[in-house]
Amino acid sequence: MDDNLYTQHNHVIRKLVFVSILLALIVVTLGAHARLTHAGLGCPDWPGCYGLIDVPETAEQIALAEQVYPQSQVEPVKAWNEMIHRYFAGLLGLLILAIAFISVKKRAQGTPLGLPLLILVVVTFQAALGMWTVTMKLMPIVVMGHLLGGFTTLSLLFLLYLRLNPHRVNRGDFSIKKYGRFALLGIVLLTGQIALGGWTSSNYAALSCVELPICQSGWQEQITFENSFDLIPPERESYEFGHLSHDERVTIHVVHRFGAIIITIYLTWLLLMIYFKAQTSTFKASAVVAGLALIIQVSLGVSNIWFSLPLSVAVGHNLVAALLLLALIKLTYRLRRNI
Repeated sequence: MDDNLYTQHNHVIRKLVFVSILLALIVVTLGAHARLTHAGLGCPDWPGCYGLIDVPETAEQIALAEQVYPQSQVEPVKAWNEMIHRYFAGLLGLLILAIAFISVKKRAQGTPLGLPLLILVVVTFQAALGMWTVTMKLMPIVVMGHLLGGFTTLSLLFLLYLRLNPHRVNRGDFSIKKYGRFALLGIVLLTGQIALGGWTSSNYAALSCVELPICQSGWQEQITFENSFDLIPPERESYEFGHLSHDERVTIHVVHRFGAIIITIYLTWLLLMIYFKAQTSTFKASAVVAGLALIIQVSLGVSNIWFSLPLSVAVGHNLVAALLLLALIKLTYRLRRNI
């Protein structure tokens, strides 16, 4: 096979993947914004909104919408927050479909096939989770799953982008190769922490603790694990604004706090070890980028409590979590291949 032809095919698909990564970051951010502005049920149906492809805004449209959906009050701002998220998510889905199609068509030229098809499966399931988020009325496990689905889609796209990189130069920095497995564990721990964050948000427990570093006084007596992490909750007409007791929400929040402390200590150790033991600037730079993302993420987490969950900070907390995950993926990818 002609190496130039292989490089040309990969260059085209790599551009599409890069655009998809940017779009996935936007979708993750818009999803957080919709969730934090309580717009998850801004449209009571899916994929449209009150039977429209946009949002009912005229008096006639609103009257008809409330007649068809009497249990829902039309709130155009919330509906637009949700629909804009759906528009971008739909565009991302189409781009991923195009990437999968090109990968199948160009597989004979060496274009990766398995990963693009896996991403297509994941984004299809992610669309189903988006629908269930509405039809199951913000059931916490579905909302958390939808969040994790977005992060998974983003991570797989980034991994595909790394695999399509034509500039693979062996650097032989074997002094830190052993940290590849520790970095992989860091990804697992960070993913668990992101899941805890999703569980905290979907159960409306973000402001159950309003003091630092753990919670307000007396939190130890409020800890209860009986129902705090039940994946299948009692059936309710809607889970909007939560269904758990105060003590259960405090428990969820405290577990998320302890998780944040553990992952911060672990990643700080890992990144410092890599930075000081690496012999090449490539690994040092990767460690610095991940370290900066970690510092910003911790600062945003503290700011969420200190300033009572301002929207911009809370959305930023979600976005930087995604960027930190990508930084860890890149570092781990290089460590595992020592390039």
